[in-house]
Amino acid sequence: MKFRTLFLLFILGATAGFSALNWDAFVTPTTLSVGVTDVQAPIGVIMLGVVSFLTAYFLVFVIYVQASALFDSRRHAQELQANRELADKAEASRFTELRSFITTELQQLARQRENAGSSATDNSATLARLDRVEKELLGAVEQSASNLAATLGTIEDRLERTERALLPAATTRS
Repeated sequence: MKFRTLFLLFILGATAGFSALNWDAFVTPTTLSVGVTDVQAPIGVIMLGVVSFLTAYFLVFVIYVQASALFDSRRHAQELQANRELADKAEASRFTELRSFITTELQQLARQRENAGSSATDNSATLARLDRVEKELLGAVEQSASNLAATLGTIEDRLERTERALLPAATTRS
């Protein structure tokens, strides 16, 4: 128990003990003035009644405050739960939105990869064509080189024949 509660119980016990020990003095009638008139009554019993009334009043007040706090706590807990559910729904919608965004982005990435794959096939076909053209070009260059060599050989042969034909005539003239 809390110190306040123990202290309150101690005070109430001390008052009850004091009243029990001095009960004869408490019930002895005395002349009391109530403002307008005088009355014969036991002042101890009246004071004990006032203390009992105040104790009961404060006990009811404490129960009322505790009940109000309990109801407020329940209401706040319900509001907190409702806000928590609302936040969870908002979080779930954000996750759904994120999931759809990621799905869209992944689909675009797949399309780009597909296009890159088809352009890679286009690129490989282009490279194959270029290789074929290069081989044909090399073949044509080699053929041209051999034709040129053959033509040069023929020209050389003609020159040699012409030179031989001219040389005996030149040697004869000299």
